Amino acid sequence: MDRIDRKIIDILQKDARAPLKEIADRVFLSSPAVSARIARLEKEGCLTGYQAQVDAAKLGYLVKAFINLDMDPQRKPEFYPYIESCPHVVECCCVTGDYSMLIQVLFGTTQELDAFINRLQQFGRTRTQIVFSTTVEHRGVPVCPEEEE
Repeated sequence: MDRIDRKIIDILQKDARAPLKEIADRVFLSSPAVSARIARLEKEGCLTGYQAQVDAAKLGYLVKAFINLDMDPQRKPEFYPYIESCPHVVECCCVTGDYSMLIQVLFGTTQELDAFINRLQQFGRTRTQIVFSTTVEHRGVPVCPEEEE
């Protein structure tokens, strides 16, 4: 992967709908060359998909929270299918530290969050943090560090 590939990925992370011509102009290549690079990046698994960014609050999800779960490792085979089936779970990571799982969720109300936590406690002890505000939204993977200031 070269600097041009990284720039293409950066552009697509910021706007997955950017026209090929615009991307080509920004990386100083032809549209067919950019198209070939994107196809290669997809085939290699560097680009794994494209998705829209959504304002969760406008869809009624007013409560964002992070739930730490302390779980016995032997429960993972049972836990993973369960957590994957929960539509309010935005992300679930196995982590180091006092807790084994970090789960990001979105709910309409704190009552819905509370009910989910009660169900989640079948797997172990939880600690929950409700988000008041988000300073930095998910902004993609840094692929062009030389452009940071």
